[in-house]
Amino acid sequence: MRIVKRNLKGNEGEISLIMESLDDLWHLKYIIERGDLIFAVTKRKAESATDKIRPEKTEKKTVRLGVRVENIEFHKFSNRLRVTGVIESGMDSGSYHTLNIEEDSHVSIVKKWKNDQLERIQEAEAASRRPKVIIVCIEEGDADIGLVRHYGVETYSHITQSSGKGEGTLRELFFDNILDQLMTAASGSESIVIAGPGFTKDDFVKYVNNKEPSIVERVVMEDTSSIGVSGFQEVLKRGAVDRIMEESRIARESMLIDELLKEIATDGKAEYGFEQVTNALNYGAIETLLIADEMLRQEREKDNIDSFLLSVEQAQGRVVVFSTEFEPGQKLMALGGIAALLRFKI
Repeated sequence: MRIVKRNLKGNEGEISLIMESLDDLWHLKYIIERGDLIFAVTKRKAESATDKIRPEKTEKKTVRLGVRVENIEFHKFSNRLRVTGVIESGMDSGSYHTLNIEEDSHVSIVKKWKNDQLERIQEAEAASRRPKVIIVCIEEGDADIGLVRHYGVETYSHITQSSGKGEGTLRELFFDNILDQLMTAASGSESIVIAGPGFTKDDFVKYVNNKEPSIVERVVMEDTSSIGVSGFQEVLKRGAVDRIMEESRIARESMLIDELLKEIATDGKAEYGFEQVTNALNYGAIETLLIADEMLRQEREKDNIDSFLLSVEQAQGRVVVFSTEFEPGQKLMALGGIAALLRFKI
């Protein structure tokens, strides 16, 4: 995400952004709210009256419209964010229109900004300058390739093949298949974490070094007890992605949710659920507030959460918004979508 214009008075005004990746679209979903005014270049058919029974086909014009937001949908698999609302600026004012925001889209957002939204923009802009990461979790005859996104690890492919457990043609074919898919997934600049139980990962790295030696300098190795989604999660917890990306959002969330669950299990310094967390705030006990992005969106529609977040910050607490696209955020939602790590037990 790249900021091209920022015109704010206090926390109110316009910020213009260029979307540079699918991750940016996911961030934008939680920046845009109902009631915001969004400007973007789009295509629209001109409305015109006609007396013809079969009117002539109307071509779409490329125009810049300002739409007052009523609905937002994130289409992860079609790489677009759909923003629907009433046109306030541009042709056909008063009509409904849907803006399809994609990679490389230039959007301007006019609104009263929340602190966490401004922080999310800064985080997304900083993250766009960091190296991307691909994780390969491998054991004998089984491998998974995952792409590290801001919203979690997206499974790119699963490769299964009888390897013969040792030297030979079947194992070479298995390794070659993984390498082919890895080369397809990588654009040439990503860091690569190769992980898994046992020595298969070591043998695979040796194979890669013989076939594509230029890749090996971008490889980091990590031990895990499993592959698949569990293997991806282990890589995050062990800090491999964090070391590569400096400040990995999802690695941070994994560590925080683990700390929260440990404190809950030992009846320690933690609370969860809105009522209990509010009580902790009244005592000035919140050190870190954990809130799921979907919970935040739902509560904002009720207009009763932002004053609460501000109170946490004023009491020197830290607010961390979790992604519900990945396991830590899903665990937090199962606890009611909100929890807190405390300075002291209450």
